[in-house]
Amino acid sequence: MRTTAEFNDYELIDATDGEKLERWKDIILVRPDPQIIWHHEKTNPLWHRAHAVYHRSASGGGYWETLKKVPEVWSVQFHDLTFRLKPMSFKHTGLFPEQAVNWQLSEQLIKEANRPIKLLNLFAYTGGATIAALHAGANVTHVDASKGMVQWAKENAQASGVADRPVRWLVEDCLKFVRREIRRGNQYDAIVMDPPSYGRGPGGEVWKLEQHIAELLSETGKLLSDHALFFMLNSYTGGLSPTILNYMTKTLVIGERKGTLSTDEIGVNITDLDLSLPCGNTTLWVAD
Repeated sequence: MRTTAEFNDYELIDATDGEKLERWKDIILVRPDPQIIWHHEKTNPLWHRAHAVYHRSASGGGYWETLKKVPEVWSVQFHDLTFRLKPMSFKHTGLFPEQAVNWQLSEQLIKEANRPIKLLNLFAYTGGATIAALHAGANVTHVDASKGMVQWAKENAQASGVADRPVRWLVEDCLKFVRREIRRGNQYDAIVMDPPSYGRGPGGEVWKLEQHIAELLSETGKLLSDHALFFMLNSYTGGLSPTILNYMTKTLVIGERKGTLSTDEIGVNITDLDLSLPCGNTTLWVAD
């Protein structure tokens, strides 16, 4: 499992009974996580000093119980990147800290390429991968179906000091955008995608990962340039094993391209426990 130990503004402090105790800079949150099926006593006093706790509802979704004053928006930093956070209606904060290990990797690959890199970020959310790539010097196309998420990503870019760098912000259905780019003859040297298990496009299009991932990968592979640098696919869906993701990427995206293909878990270290919490899989191809 790949994890980062350098995200000083984020800490997964403890985890038990389906809940995780987290520090986001100075804000302590308790949020549910279905993978935390073990039990131990909550001896860390911060369990009882949280600013807010997210409670799941039996009818779906849930709500935040605010115990102390929580800023409407606050910021965390990862190296030179700054991200604006806020508690969202479905337990999230607008950032997946486990992805920091991939931001580091993509920055490194872009810088070491020592040439102009065009990067496409699909299902780009609030822009973690986009901002890391801009910081490394890439020209980025950022695509997400949610207007609100794209606006949030722009704010993160502004906070990180990279808003003036070459980037296209697009509110689009990702598969439709990929097909249009194929017709236009556009290509990219690096592609990052973080498709959700389920979602809807701006026109109400229904997205289900298991039904659409093969078509998405097959079409997206056509956008890789002849001098492609890397391809990265993130998955949080338990029904798709690392072996399946690796095989689909090899057959539908990479083909005969030379390079190294791997699929592994990414996760977050738990401070109070001698273990790491798995947070999904990343399939990565890097050119020779």
